[in-house]
Amino acid sequence: MNKNIINGLLVLFVGALLWFIPAPDGITAQGWHLFAIFVATILGFILQPLPMGALAFISITLTILFNVLKPSEALSGFGNNTIWLIASAFIFAKGFIVTGFGRRIAYIVIKMIGDSTLKLGYAVVISDLIMSPAMPSSGARAGGVLYPIVRSLATALKSEPNDGTNRKAGSFLMQILYQGNTITNAMFLTSMAANPLIATLAQKALGIEISWGLWALGACVPGIVSLIIIPYFLYKVYPPEVKEFPEGKEIAKAELAKMGPLSFGEKIICGVFVGALALWSTSQLTGINATVVAMLGVSVMVITKTLDWKDVLEEKGAWDTLIWMGTLMTLAGFLTKFGLIGLFSKAVSAQVTGISWPLAMTILIIVYVYSHYAFASLTAHITAMYIAFCTVMVAAGAPAYLVALSMAYMSNICMSITHYGGAPAPIIFGAGYVDQATWWKLGFYTSIINLIVWVGIGGVWWKVIGLW
Repeated sequence: MNKNIINGLLVLFVGALLWFIPAPDGITAQGWHLFAIFVATILGFILQPLPMGALAFISITLTILFNVLKPSEALSGFGNNTIWLIASAFIFAKGFIVTGFGRRIAYIVIKMIGDSTLKLGYAVVISDLIMSPAMPSSGARAGGVLYPIVRSLATALKSEPNDGTNRKAGSFLMQILYQGNTITNAMFLTSMAANPLIATLAQKALGIEISWGLWALGACVPGIVSLIIIPYFLYKVYPPEVKEFPEGKEIAKAELAKMGPLSFGEKIICGVFVGALALWSTSQLTGINATVVAMLGVSVMVITKTLDWKDVLEEKGAWDTLIWMGTLMTLAGFLTKFGLIGLFSKAVSAQVTGISWPLAMTILIIVYVYSHYAFASLTAHITAMYIAFCTVMVAAGAPAYLVALSMAYMSNICMSITHYGGAPAPIIFGAGYVDQATWWKLGFYTSIINLIVWVGIGGVWWKVIGLW
């Protein structure tokens, strides 16, 4: 029998089993039935018998069909401003790619510092970092913009995947690309598709608001430290055979010459990007909502014809994300309203009495990060475990903002451990430069470094900015 059919039947079985189990004391039948659909949806995201958007659409349809929610309630999540923030940010990313502005950024950085393989590695992560606030698709950044550049640089260094020359430079650069992307994903609310989902889950479960500026402030110190350490660490433990590459700057110059001066579209994208960053980071002063800023940026792109409306309609990632994220926001919101989150919190509070919150939090962070071995999607991992782990930590006495943000960052850096852990993984691993055993070994090493940096140095920084 087809694997997708088997997985689909398993999802239906688990959902039906929960549906017909009597609701626990304190939970209405309506709330329990919603929980059954929620669990089946999460399991579907993990097993993926259908694409995530399709599964979410079916789930929200079933809540209406079986009278768990009214149509207006079931569709309420699609009015959440967070999903429109991320959809608009996807369209930002389209502008970077269509105009070539993303490639230009990468080549400018390489032109400035790219005269050795180590410096090329830093050029890759710096380019990723620059683009990450406005490109919520790690697949688009690492796979769509940077991968072709890294691949061509490896070829220029005479490093190919299948002829024994992979270790000259290609293997090193591919690992830098992936591991650096893991870190940049964590640094901004808008740098990974599911980050706004985290912000919403934190608001629903913990009653706190995570702004774009607060997320970036909490991530800036540990993120920059990780981006400095990881490339150098990989250079030492997985060194390229070719160390010097004076031609790197010349290659970048040649590519920039081919691109010519900044086009009108690139100038618009640059202006929109800088303006959005300024408004996002000063939202507490201006009072302008982050979603409005993103929508304004898209409007400018469309008005100036930098993007055709056809380009907007064809940005499948934006509309797919809107569907599955809107569904999850509906389900999470009503699980809270029906009392399931509160009941879980009370049950957990009784179990963790007497355990110090720093110890409980440390243990749970480690478990959360390495449980990602079981997930091929950051979104599925977050949906399945984020609320539960945060609730346990808060029940143990940990400050809510510290819990919400530290777990948000962990939800991204866990991507490093496997060759299937995030969106760009199939592209980068599929290039054939790094075998699976090596990938897992390096991923485990980098995960330890990231944990030390983000929990250790990050913990001190979070104390300084008042998260605990």
